[in-house]
Amino acid sequence: MTRINWFPGHMHKARKEIAEVMDEVDVVIEVLDARLPQSSENPLVDQLRRGKPVIKLLNKEDLADPLVTRDWLVYFNAQEGTTALALTTTNKKLVQKIPELCKQAASARASAGRPVRAMIMGIPNVGKSTLINVLLGRKIAKVGNEPAVTKGQKRYSVHNGMALSDTPGILWPKIEDPDSGYRLAASGAIKDTAIEYDLVAGYAAGFLLAEYPELVTERFKLKETPDSAEKLIEQIGRKRGCLKPGGVVDSYKASDILLTELRAGKIGRVTFETPQEWEQKRIEREQAEAVAADEEKDL
Repeated sequence: MTRINWFPGHMHKARKEIAEVMDEVDVVIEVLDARLPQSSENPLVDQLRRGKPVIKLLNKEDLADPLVTRDWLVYFNAQEGTTALALTTTNKKLVQKIPELCKQAASARASAGRPVRAMIMGIPNVGKSTLINVLLGRKIAKVGNEPAVTKGQKRYSVHNGMALSDTPGILWPKIEDPDSGYRLAASGAIKDTAIEYDLVAGYAAGFLLAEYPELVTERFKLKETPDSAEKLIEQIGRKRGCLKPGGVVDSYKASDILLTELRAGKIGRVTFETPQEWEQKRIEREQAEAVAADEEKDL
């Protein structure tokens, strides 16, 4: 599988700017994609926040599998200094809980009557700007349905005991886990030019067949579940009329339909990963590192 290197210049600049102002921050709000909470969790955030409390918001929860989201909330809330909440930015009642969560996380500053300084962080296209607009009650942060709309750091005042700063969506220099790369691409966090489009669609199709076959067959009105990703994309193409001369399926158009409808939630509520999967990945990584260390000693 492909490992992705995608670190545009403005992201490198953002990383430096965040590090410079972190001393002035009381709490970090990290916005995650509820469909891929671990893959959308930027490891740079933990490095940059330097032990500051963090509110992890699992955004787009209306697109995610609710049973898996529950597991992720338990997983994150068990971590020291972490509070997790699942929401959609259209649910204003839930969004309005965020200032109080920030005050609880930075209780000493809030008790002193000083505004809690919160910084919003997260990968591109995860909903940070929309969240800011809802918190402020007005459209002030630019919103776009594509990665990396916010280009520079911005600060806002919220009249409920919180000061807020926004950052550009930043990815880390190298996405080591191959599954994460494909999941980020399938969700739209990474631009479609980062990985070949047909590979992303193939990954998404294979995942859906393995984990949510009933959603696929229902959405595309298939008589039976295809036994491979390639056959699924071909059947989608035939169902939706994506045909070239001679009746050959246009796989690009069929792939586009699959990914567009997956990203929009039209296929159904889907979550790409579980805490249990990532725990197993952690164990396997530690075992591999231990073996490598033993081999190095023997040299």
